[in-house]
Order: sequence, then structure tokens, then C-alpha cells
Amino acid sequence: MKLRSILYIIFSVMVLNHGYAGNPDRQGEAGAAELLLIPWAKSAGMNNIATAMIKGLESMNLNVAGLSGVNQTDILMGHTKYLVGTDININALGVAQRMGKSVLAISLTAMDFGAIEVTTTDQPDGIGATYSPNFFNLGIGYSYTYENKISVGVALRVISESTADLSALGVAIDAGVQYVNGPQDNFKFGVSIRNVGTPMKFGGEGLTTRAENPDGQVSYELTYDQRAASFELPSQLNIGMSYDLYWLTVNRFSFVGNFTSNSFSKDEVGLGLEYGYKDLLFLRTAYKVEVGNTATGASAGSVYTGLSAGMGVDIPFGKNQGKKLGIDYAYRTTSPWNGTHNLSLRLNI
Repeated sequence: MKLRSILYIIFSVMVLNHGYAGNPDRQGEAGAAELLLIPWAKSAGMNNIATAMIKGLESMNLNVAGLSGVNQTDILMGHTKYLVGTDININALGVAQRMGKSVLAISLTAMDFGAIEVTTTDQPDGIGATYSPNFFNLGIGYSYTYENKISVGVALRVISESTADLSALGVAIDAGVQYVNGPQDNFKFGVSIRNVGTPMKFGGEGLTTRAENPDGQVSYELTYDQRAASFELPSQLNIGMSYDLYWLTVNRFSFVGNFTSNSFSKDEVGLGLEYGYKDLLFLRTAYKVEVGNTATGASAGSVYTGLSAGMGVDIPFGKNQGKKLGIDYAYRTTSPWNGTHNLSLRLNI
């Protein structure tokens, strides 16, 4: 009971702080939006609303308490073609290891923007050179299972954004809780807080400029450092529930609901369904919508129109039935552009 009380107090404080953080006047003011992107196919197929039921390494990007679903050792690789037509890709890699009732994990997510033309005010069509920003984040997560019913987790994430002459660095903390109940653990409830951390600020030689000596008596140039404004991280609160319905033992239907409160964008509500056959074949679909208006009363929403779908196959190998090779794919519709494709390869050993 002591652990439950401590967790209750921690999450009550975090939820209250988050509740007062967001309002329409702040929408669009956060940076590091890559923290909200989905690098894994299983999560993308469910539109990242499976706060209550997500398990394994993918939980690092939604509810870190789900790391409790790692049985022994998990290795996960993901590739995303983000907003097809923009030539932006996302690559991710993660490893998790169970140690008794605890699980320790590490994940790395990086964005590939391709080659971008270098332009100047004098040569707006380009100077013949290219550059590519470096956006990546490294996360270390820990999960603990309490009384086989409650899982808690926390993750520390380092965020880096840079070009050749500019860089910004930040640190964020994620935390989550999952609770299961029912004769077959049918009912699941989850809460997670994401991206609560330090403001980020760009600095470097790219912010320097040369200008004339201000006293005007002697003509010579000085080098000045311009000040960049800091920006907050896109923190959010997720609350989700799910219920598993079994038919003829081998068929599982998981009904999922989720509410997301965003500090710097409109809130979201989502519903989803995952079908599993013998824990070998999986079909997923979800629909998520934004609720509320902007500060000006406009209702323009996210680039994602709401619908997602995906499928996955788990292939057992070896004498140990716990060893599996998993392949998952997901597609999410977007407007504009031509959707987002996710592909993941998972190894459970």
C-alpha cells in the first residue's frame, strides 16, 4: 500500500501541473515536435492510442510502464516514411532486457531529412551546396511490476537538434502506470505523462552577425551574438482503457479508448480495435480526432485525418515458444501529402 500511495501522490501532482499548463493561447508554441512522432508500426496501426494495453519496447513512445510486457530480451527496429512526398524518414532502434520484476530498455530515434539546398538572400535559388539537419533522441526506460497487477515505469530522454552551425539540447522525463484486472486480465487501464522537461534553446555560430561599430567615430565591424528564444517541449497526458473479448479461445478482440491532453495543441480522443489470432496474426485499426478550438476559434486540425490501420505477424522459432520474430506494418492517412508508412521488425528471445 505504501508504493501505491507514493505513486498516487506523484501522478496527482503531475496531472495537476499538466492540467494548468495548456490553453488555446499556447497552441503551436512548443518545439521538438519529433517527440510526438510514431516510429513503431504496432503503435502507428493503433494511432498511438493504446496507452492501457501497449507492451514491449514500443511503450517507450507512449506509456513506459508497458515495458513490463518484455519476457526476456527484445530487440526492435523501425523505419518510417513520414508524410510521403516530403522525403522525410524516421529510423528507430531499441533493446530491452528483463531482470526479475524489472525491465531496463534503451531506444534511439533519428530523423532523415535528405539533402536540403543551402540558400541565401542574395541567392534564393541555392548556392550549389546542401545540408541535412540532425534530429535524434535517446531514451533510457525502466519498468517495475507490482503484485502482477500494476506496472509503473519512468524514462529519461535526451533530445538533440542541430545543423552545421546551430544546435539545441534538452532533457525530458516520461512516466506511466498500467493496471490490469479480470479473469484473463481482460480489463486494462493506463495513464502516462510524456515530455516533461527542460526548455530548449538554439545556440552556435549560426546566430552570429557582423555590423558596424556603434559609436560611428571609427568605421570597423564587430561580431555580435544574437539571442535565440527558448521553447518548451510538447508535453502531454494520456489516459486510456481497453477490454479484451475472447471468442473460441483463439480469437481476441481488444477494444481501446484513449484521451490525450496536449499542453501546446488541441486535445485528442481516439477509439481503436485490435484483433489477434492465436497471438500469431494481428489486425489493427483506430480513429483519432482533435477536440476544441484554437485561440482564434478556428477548428483547423492536424495533418492526420484520423484513420490508421495495420497488421502484424509473429513467427515462433526455436524450442522455446517465447522466442518470436515479429513483422508489423501500418499506414496512416494524411491531408495533404500521401500518408505515412511504418514498418517494424521485432525479435523476442
